[in-house]
Amino acid sequence: MSNRTSAEEATSLTWRAIALLSLAASLTAGAGPVSAQSTRVTRTMRAMTTGDLIAMDRLSDPQVSPDGGDIAFVVSELDLAADRRRTDIWTVAVTGGEPRRETTDPGSDFNPRWSPDGEHLYFLSTRSGSSQVWRLDVGDTRVTQVTDLPLDAANLTLSPDGSHLAISMEVFVDCDTLACTAARLHARDESAATGQVYDGVFVRHWSSWEDGRRSHIFVVPASAGSPIDVMAGLDADSPSVPFGGAEEFAFTPDGRQIVLTARVAGAGEPWSTNFDLFVSPTDGSGPPRALTKNNEAWDTTPVFSPDGRTLAYLAMARPGFESDRLRITLKTWPNGPSRIVAPDWDRSPGSLLWSADGDTLYTTAQNLGHVSLFGIDVATGDVTTVLDDLGYVGAPVLADDRLVFGVDHLQSPVELFSATTAGDDLRPITRFNEERLDELALGDHEQFSFAGAGGDTVYAQIVRPADFDPARTYPVAFLIHGGPQGSFGNHFHYRWNPQSYAAAGYAVVMVDFHGSVGYGQAFTDAIRRDWGGKPLEDLQLGLAAALDRYPWMDGDNACALGASYGGYMVNWIAGNWPDRFKCLVNHDGLFDMRSMYYSTEELWFPEWEHGGPYFENPEVHEKHNPAHHVGAWRTPMLVIHSQEDHRVPLEQGLSTFNALQRRGIPSRLLFFPDENHWVAKPHNSLQWHETVLDWLGRWLKPAGPATP
Repeated sequence: MSNRTSAEEATSLTWRAIALLSLAASLTAGAGPVSAQSTRVTRTMRAMTTGDLIAMDRLSDPQVSPDGGDIAFVVSELDLAADRRRTDIWTVAVTGGEPRRETTDPGSDFNPRWSPDGEHLYFLSTRSGSSQVWRLDVGDTRVTQVTDLPLDAANLTLSPDGSHLAISMEVFVDCDTLACTAARLHARDESAATGQVYDGVFVRHWSSWEDGRRSHIFVVPASAGSPIDVMAGLDADSPSVPFGGAEEFAFTPDGRQIVLTARVAGAGEPWSTNFDLFVSPTDGSGPPRALTKNNEAWDTTPVFSPDGRTLAYLAMARPGFESDRLRITLKTWPNGPSRIVAPDWDRSPGSLLWSADGDTLYTTAQNLGHVSLFGIDVATGDVTTVLDDLGYVGAPVLADDRLVFGVDHLQSPVELFSATTAGDDLRPITRFNEERLDELALGDHEQFSFAGAGGDTVYAQIVRPADFDPARTYPVAFLIHGGPQGSFGNHFHYRWNPQSYAAAGYAVVMVDFHGSVGYGQAFTDAIRRDWGGKPLEDLQLGLAAALDRYPWMDGDNACALGASYGGYMVNWIAGNWPDRFKCLVNHDGLFDMRSMYYSTEELWFPEWEHGGPYFENPEVHEKHNPAHHVGAWRTPMLVIHSQEDHRVPLEQGLSTFNALQRRGIPSRLLFFPDENHWVAKPHNSLQWHETVLDWLGRWLKPAGPATP
């Protein structure tokens, strides 16, 4: 953990920017260790547009070849004409150099996995009309279809010896065959009746209406063959829906079993976070067996040590809380005891990677506005910071004696880098977006801290306008993150990207208020039962601190913007800080806590946040309910909501807009009939940014000369 003072925090990035200029020559030559921020070294030419933002190539899922020489990864490219993004498989040497596009089909190719001998790349592709497993022979342009299943395959994983594949498919649990599920779906689509019958609360979830199917893991011979459901009869999803992936299951070292994460369904599923690890034979010879049934909280991310003797996984301690601190647990395999590694480490790891000798576990975690990379000594639990202050470091993979990972930050989307396992000799591997970034004027950013609610240290980020001139004053875009257990850190976001506002001439302020992640679990917990208390105080104190620290910010010319919890806070500000802002922007925000509780789906969330079900503890739910303060609303507000947002249902946005209209407050509603809690389609993203920036431009004065 960093012990720097707040002044050092504020100036570090400025000095880094100066250092980049001296590194330009070495970067161009592709030689020498560099800072992650040095993916962009040329002085800028023009302001970034929304078109520039969504056109950035997005890199993900790096996979190192068995010999440690090459990396396979996924590149997502914009296809604006088709209003979508397409993905292809690329490879590049670990040492860098010219990357090679391995697939070019108009469909989407993704999820690459190397065979143990390095001679094949297996991947998922939609090129046949559905998502199936394909195989690329390394050094050849030919691809071969491996599976031809009646259902879409996802989350491809290979067994240690490469003889079998594991995939997930959505099936009806009471169907014995994939054909049964396919036939039932076909019959439903052909039926003139459209009604759906439900017997449980999960009628809809995040962005889709439930139809009774479960995500199950299947094992298939790599040479093709019949899939085996290793979760047969288990009324549960693995990976978890909707955010889980292949990191939630793993083959045992001998390939005869799979360890997987699942929450068994039941009447309490919508208010339970009791995900357990199960072990199941890959040949279907027996049912899954629970490994962590004594823990009623979340267990996930199983990873075996190189010698196969230890299973590492992540576990929470408190049931019903999705943002509890994850702890690294080690279990002697197969039937030995378990122990927690580094139990007093006050960060929540998000990935696990064993060192080649099995002595160290590498993990990433939110950390003071960044995502840092840590090494944990398995024997002693000692934690070492390997990489810090780079931005957001992605889950690493091992390439001999080097770590390979993605890095993004406020001035660049993800590019691939490598470093030694000690964090030295940081080197860029890819530069997919370098030419685009070299054309753009991006705002410099700084982090600072201040005394927030209760005198606690609170961190914030600012981004200067792209055309920054200290002799001018700039209107302020005050961004409020969602979650609320989230963070607006040193991260290149594709919707809430502060550079969008910096490019339009705004100063950007972002406060990581009480409830944010990366500052210790007590800080995260502090928002419980206090949604409108300490967080609002932090926002008030943080904005005041920023205006005092940066005199070029025009504090009388500001707009507050937020989504999800951030949208809730915009509604709360409207009634409890009503004279502070010239305008407000509310995306998918909560309006009424009672109707929200009775219409949302993951009930564990409001029950944890507000101390139980609404009918048992209405006082806490109502304590910070924006609906009670509509009488004080007077600030113009843009409301944005989508039809398929089931996390914060559409009626919350419509209620907000109705209240504004009825009170005669200038307001506008942007409604997306084909989006969910996010705005994913490129043309909709363009419209979102255009509408938001137009709203700010309507109410905020442009930058002007500084007041004498």
